[in-house]
Amino acid sequence: MNLNKAIIIGNVVRDPEVRQIPSGQSVASFSIATNRMWTDKTGQKQQKAEFHNIVAWGKLAEICQKYLNKGKLVMVEGRIETRSWEGQDGVKKYKTEIIAENVQLGPKTSSSLSLDKENEQPIQSGEEEIEIKDIPF
Repeated sequence: MNLNKAIIIGNVVRDPEVRQIPSGQSVASFSIATNRMWTDKTGQKQQKAEFHNIVAWGKLAEICQKYLNKGKLVMVEGRIETRSWEGQDGVKKYKTEIIAENVQLGPKTSSSLSLDKENEQPIQSGEEEIEIKDIPF
């Protein structure tokens, strides 16, 4: 049995670019950044960003165009696909993408504010960072 499944949660790097192929079907392409954080041997916190190319087809492409924009938190579930082509310089090029099968929008970002009606004070909605050691399994 084989399995090709990718699930990533990250922030949209650029607004989805949507175009129509000759058959009339919509295709959206955009990128998502995921961050990995760890503490190195010296105790210093380190962070590395990884960028993922996403492709969505049909109705899902139209939904991505309507609801996704730069900076938005999103979960993408799909399959990994690598395509190749010959560049103008005659060299074979490769691009690995996640073909989206499911997209879920994340909660509002921590910078969003709402107003406390009783005290007329802004309420900052924050998100706590979840650490691996806090996960019970």
